[in-house]
Amino acid sequence: MNTLNLVSQKKQRIRSEAVREPADRLWSNCYRIGDLVLVSGMTARADDGETVVGGEYEQARVIFTKIKNLVEAAGAVMDDVVKMTIYVTDISRNRAVWQAREEFFTGDFPACTLVEVSALAKPEILLEIEAIAVAGCSAD
Repeated sequence: MNTLNLVSQKKQRIRSEAVREPADRLWSNCYRIGDLVLVSGMTARADDGETVVGGEYEQARVIFTKIKNLVEAAGAVMDDVVKMTIYVTDISRNRAVWQAREEFFTGDFPACTLVEVSALAKPEILLEIEAIAVAGCSAD
């Protein structure tokens, strides 16, 4: 039986040229520890760090693309994502998020928690998604 042994593993900061890095000492977008890949909460901010466009569906597509780029930079694939937490400002609009999610995953979807929050970093940011993957665990 394989176990996920993180104690002896060094954390490795993962960067993707396709995903804007935050300012120094704020947070890290992604870490890999052994086979575990941790992706911070992503929003649909553009490369300028300010612009956010579109509704829930468009923002979800941007976010899932960022997660995909980070997961792949860590040596995994989207179907290795095992857990997501999705924060939305209007839970009644969740179908738009699910519609976008279907474009990025095949087979079983990851375990997921959907939480409605009163606000995110800016009023135009409608959702934020964080993800956990285990590299190499997908059925491929």
